[in-house]
Amino acid sequence: MPTPVRSVTKAVPSKTVSYVKFSDKLTGSINDIVKIIEQNKEMIDSIQEVALELTSSIGSLHTLTVKYARTANQILDVLLPIIKNVPIVPKNVTQMLVNLEAITQKIIDNETSTSKTITDVQSGLRPGMPTNSRHMQDNFRL
Repeated sequence: MPTPVRSVTKAVPSKTVSYVKFSDKLTGSINDIVKIIEQNKEMIDSIQEVALELTSSIGSLHTLTVKYARTANQILDVLLPIIKNVPIVPKNVTQMLVNLEAITQKIIDNETSTSKTITDVQSGLRPGMPTNSRHMQDNFRL
């Protein structure tokens, strides 16, 4: 037969608990963030401009890379079957060309997702986004 469960009640002396409200701490932190943004506005804006230029350059490099990857891939598609049947071509050269063809194909296959990523990064860096110092400051003010 199971042992009956007894309920035990203990008296605990009441103490006044002192605490800082979360909203008070949050307000101070947000005000500190606004001050830091105001102090570093020019630097933040300069970094944003440089990031936009770098992203634009990466987009141009990506376009060129895909263009030349397509050309190289088309050449390798013609040459590889021939080279594989020529006995004087060393195996390591043939393997290098096979690897090169695989790499160019990956570049071509990933063109859409890479272009989308570059476009998304550029959109995130545009001046109308929250990284614009004045806009960011206004949103954080309480």
